[in-house]
Amino acid sequence: MASFCKKSMVLFLLAAISFLISCSNATGLKKFDHPTKGNGNLRFLVIGDWGRKGDYNQSAVALQMGRIGEELDIDFVVSTGDNFYDNGLTEEDDPNFLESFTNVYTAKSLQKQWYSVLGNHDYRGDAVAQLSPYLRKIDSRWICLRSFIINAEIAEIFLVDTTPFVKEYFVETEHTYDWRNVMPQKTYTENVLKDLENALSESTAKWKIVVGHHAIRSVGHHGDTNELVDRFLPILRAYEVDLYMNGHDHCLEHISDSESPIQFLTSGAGSKAWRGDVKSLNREGMNFFYDGQGFMSVQVTPTHVEIEFYDVFGNVLHKWSRSKQLLHTAI
Repeated sequence: MASFCKKSMVLFLLAAISFLISCSNATGLKKFDHPTKGNGNLRFLVIGDWGRKGDYNQSAVALQMGRIGEELDIDFVVSTGDNFYDNGLTEEDDPNFLESFTNVYTAKSLQKQWYSVLGNHDYRGDAVAQLSPYLRKIDSRWICLRSFIINAEIAEIFLVDTTPFVKEYFVETEHTYDWRNVMPQKTYTENVLKDLENALSESTAKWKIVVGHHAIRSVGHHGDTNELVDRFLPILRAYEVDLYMNGHDHCLEHISDSESPIQFLTSGAGSKAWRGDVKSLNREGMNFFYDGQGFMSVQVTPTHVEIEFYDVFGNVLHKWSRSKQLLHTAI
């Protein structure tokens, strides 16, 4: 009997160790399964820097999003952050949520899931409120987490919290940021990168897309985000990420990476735009830049991806497409 108990205890300990090892290897990012339609294709819109209660042409952009969304029969919408201006939400019941989101994006085609990340302006308010599941009771479309994954079968979209990586936000005195659950910054950002790398290494999707608020490459007002160039870009290259999408600069742009197949796509023109505000001198790989309001669509099949940028009137400003085979042999 003692021998049996001893063996049982050993087996229990081995099982516990195995469980802990499996947990330590598993990604820490929550995953949302979003099955594609019967044809296996995926279509979605990307919009950023929008929440201004319909002002600065936000409502006009929303109107065209509804039209294009219907034409493409989109699966969902991705928001690249700065969802509510000027300083995020004040609380869970902040009327700005209804005034800048629910009451603006009213088209039938936009009544799909909205997957959102936080931007630096969102961190200037109650960031925790914007992440609260309570908002889904107000509008069931809303999903906003710091970092998470959309599993759309042929593609995995990795949405990442980039604001805590930017050093200047921790030293400037003009604004106050909600750093709850972020501090200490070094530990938080290291964990974000670890989770992203683990998730990318485990991904078997045909297409890998990463979304963050801040640009890795941009010729707009803010230019390249050095912290992301140093810490994100090597990971994206190592795991053959296809597309990196962001907002932050209030423009539309498309830049190709010089050392990998990655395409850098900025969609931060959801409302207020910065006409003529081009500061960066690094124009390497620049394919397209537009300093007005608009948004972007993404269409993915098992073998092709197509990107289109639209202005406030719904006109196509720039189109880019590539087959998966060409995408990874072009460099």
